[in-house]
Amino acid sequence: MRAKVNLAEKFSLFDELWSPKVIAQMNHVQFKLVKIQGEFTWHSHEDTDEVFMVISGDMVIEFRDKTVELSAGEMFVIPKGVEHKPYAETQCQVMIIEPEGVVNTGDAGGALTAENDVWI
Repeated sequence: MRAKVNLAEKFSLFDELWSPKVIAQMNHVQFKLVKIQGEFTWHSHEDTDEVFMVISGDMVIEFRDKTVELSAGEMFVIPKGVEHKPYAETQCQVMIIEPEGVVNTGDAGGALTAENDVWI
């Protein structure tokens, strides 16, 4: 890729919630955009850390022992193996940074599992 990436333009290309879209890759690390709203599922990623960077809106990441609130311009690194559940009361636009091949629902599976490695 040798072209700049416009996040607003990329977000305008999809409406699905909880369905990450890949916009760039560096080595084996993917940069994914996702729109979230409502409750997600409790899950973990046993083999990798995961970064949530809020582009617009507000979200919450629940853990079994605490809650982290994020607003636009803030990010949080979730360590590998830590169970978590993202949530957003109103639609929130997020960039997720994680290795290629990571499934959005991690070890939990279920109805919110999105198709993986979808590029826009």
